[in-house]
Amino acid sequence: MANEETGTKHPESKPVVASYVSDFLKPDMLHVHRQITGLQAVKPWVLTHKRENTAQFPFPDKRLIVLPKPRLRWWRRWVSKHVKREPWQLFRWELRHALLELTRAEAKVLHVYFGHSAIHLRPLIKAFPRPVLVSFHGADAGVDMDKPAHLAALREVFESATIVQARSASLMNDLENLGCPREKLRLQSTGIPLEDWTYQSRPSENDQPWRILQSCRLIEKKGVDLTLRAFAKVLPTYPGAELVIAGSGPQQDELERLAGELGLSSRVRFTGFLNQAELREEVYRARMFVHPSRTSDDGNREGIPNSMLEAMASGAPVVATHHGGIPEAVTDGGSGLLVPENDADALAAAMLRIMEDNELARRLAEGGRRVVENKFDRVANIRILESCYLEMIAAD
Repeated sequence: MANEETGTKHPESKPVVASYVSDFLKPDMLHVHRQITGLQAVKPWVLTHKRENTAQFPFPDKRLIVLPKPRLRWWRRWVSKHVKREPWQLFRWELRHALLELTRAEAKVLHVYFGHSAIHLRPLIKAFPRPVLVSFHGADAGVDMDKPAHLAALREVFESATIVQARSASLMNDLENLGCPREKLRLQSTGIPLEDWTYQSRPSENDQPWRILQSCRLIEKKGVDLTLRAFAKVLPTYPGAELVIAGSGPQQDELERLAGELGLSSRVRFTGFLNQAELREEVYRARMFVHPSRTSDDGNREGIPNSMLEAMASGAPVVATHHGGIPEAVTDGGSGLLVPENDADALAAAMLRIMEDNELARRLAEGGRRVVENKFDRVANIRILESCYLEMIAAD
């Protein structure tokens, strides 16, 4: 309906894009919330199987659909894993219910977040009569790819989806190698709200203590154990330094034990999970940010870590690894320092380079901020996503 005075369309006429996120939202999914709530050219709806963390991630109830879960979902999973030996899929009644909800919402596009969810939603992706976009973020293109049934299911997703998005060029190449047609692939970088992460120079005086930060979920691929081992090598030169590990996860007890074994307990602080305000405070207090990602034993890999981009935007010099999409954000010697995966000695040497060279630290910090401004601005990347939605709608 057009506004008679201006000739512009009424906001209610914006096309609906329905995003499926299995759990809306887990604490580490701030990037998803930023992306969905930042949409302007389309009207976002959300489909989920579980609504959680409502205070942290607000969203209008009238545009959020909680899909019912089958009572015997544990049985479905058991049969799929141990009898059929293939990924589970929606039951027929779940498919009918989801299609009815999408019809009620008048959805013009279905966006499925995460490739591992898309595998279970194959019946819906095939049956939905409108375009479907599936976005991959890292681990969802690596885990279980050695299982033939899982790989076959993933290729069904590639065949049925209209567009397949990846958060990094490295991930795009991985998806193509797994069988996704190149013409379906699109790069969709993560977006950092630059208004929340302003640049602040860090102290350069030698009498200022070095506070080093890693912020992440405490899992194998984040390489926190490498950070601890590297810090143990740095500490004799800078005995007043402090390492802050911000985040929670299944490895926390193991990592705290390792810190004790390395004699670091008094110099390492584990904060647990932090909200955005608390995390921002830790980032701005840090004089260096480290993120030594690696490929875990199950094939889990990074895209481009959001926490690293936020640190770069804030003005903290970064040390990271040649891993996944990280080199697309960090150019060694330009916007940070890069070291090989699983090399605590190289990580410690890079940290010491920054600590001993104030000019290098300043140059890396400024280079990191420029990269985020040029490639990872939230507003610019949401506009790219909206253009993709509108392109699919126009072609439908």
